[in-house]
Amino acid sequence: MSTLLTPPPTRNRAPLPTTGRAGRNLPAAIGVAAVLVAAVLASLLFDKIFFVGLVVAAVCGALWELAGAFARKGIRLPLGPLWLGTLGMAVCAWIIGAEAALGAYLATAGACVLWCFLDQAEAESGTPLEAPDQAVPRTDEHDAARRSRSVTASASVFAATYLPFLASFAVLVTDQDHGVGKVVMLIALPAANDTGGWLAGVLLGRHPMAPSVSPKKSWEGFAGSMVAAVTVGSGCLRALSGPWWAGAALGATIVVVSTLGDLGESLLKRDLGLKDMGTLLPGHGGLMDRLDSILVAAPVVYVFSLAVH
Repeated sequence: MSTLLTPPPTRNRAPLPTTGRAGRNLPAAIGVAAVLVAAVLASLLFDKIFFVGLVVAAVCGALWELAGAFARKGIRLPLGPLWLGTLGMAVCAWIIGAEAALGAYLATAGACVLWCFLDQAEAESGTPLEAPDQAVPRTDEHDAARRSRSVTASASVFAATYLPFLASFAVLVTDQDHGVGKVVMLIALPAANDTGGWLAGVLLGRHPMAPSVSPKKSWEGFAGSMVAAVTVGSGCLRALSGPWWAGAALGATIVVVSTLGDLGESLLKRDLGLKDMGTLLPGHGGLMDRLDSILVAAPVVYVFSLAVH
C-alpha cells in the first residue's frame, strides 16, 4: 500500500534498441499503439461509459508516474485526493456537465492543498518551530520545511490541472452529439501531429526548433505535423458533416498547442532529470508520454465543437 500511494523515485532505464533512423523501437511502438487504439475504439463502440472508465484508469496511472517523477525532487504528491478527484471530475463531466466538472476540479485542488499543509504540519508537530515560544530562533532548516509545503501544494495543483482536469474535456466531448466521432478525431489529430512531425523530422530535419529543450524537434518536423494534422482535420470534419476549412483550422491549432505541450513536458522532464516519465508502454515511454498531446488537445476540440455546432 505504501508503494501504491507513495511510489519510489523514477529511475532512468535503458530504452529498447532503436531501429534504423527512427529513434525508437518501431515494432514495439506500432504494436503498443495498435493495442491502445483498439482498446479505445472497443470502449467507444460497446458503451461510452467504458471509455470514461478508461480515461479515469489512464489518468490515475499517469498520476502515479508523475508522483514517482516528482519524488526525484523530494516532492510527495497526495495521490489519494488526486485519484478521488479524477473520478469525481470524470463522473461530474459525464453526468452533469462542464460546470460540475469545474466545481470538482476546484474542490480537488483545494483538498490537495489542504492535505499537503496538514500532512507536513502533523509530521513537524512538536518541533521547536511549532512551539509557541517566539524566543526560539528560526533556522534555514525551518524555513526550508515551510517552503517545501508550498512547493508540494503547488505541484499537487499542477497535477490536478494537467491530468484529470484536462482529461475531463475528453469526457465532455464524448457526451456531445457525434461524440464517438469527435473522440476519434481528438485522438487522430495528435497522432497525425506526432506521426507527421516524426516522419518529416527523420527524413528532412535540419533546423532545430528548441535545441536546449528538445533537441530532436525541428522546424521541418513542425511543417510535417502541420500538413498531416490539417489533412486529417479536414477529413474528420467532412466525415462529421462539417466544413473542411474548419477541420483545417482545428488541425493547425492542435499542432500549435500539442507542440507547446510537448515542449512543456520536455522542460519538466529535463528539470527532473528524466528521459521518459515511465516504461509502461514499450517504444513510447510512460502513460504521461502518450497523454501529453491528447490532454492539451481535449479542451481545444471541446471548445471548437461548441463554436462550430
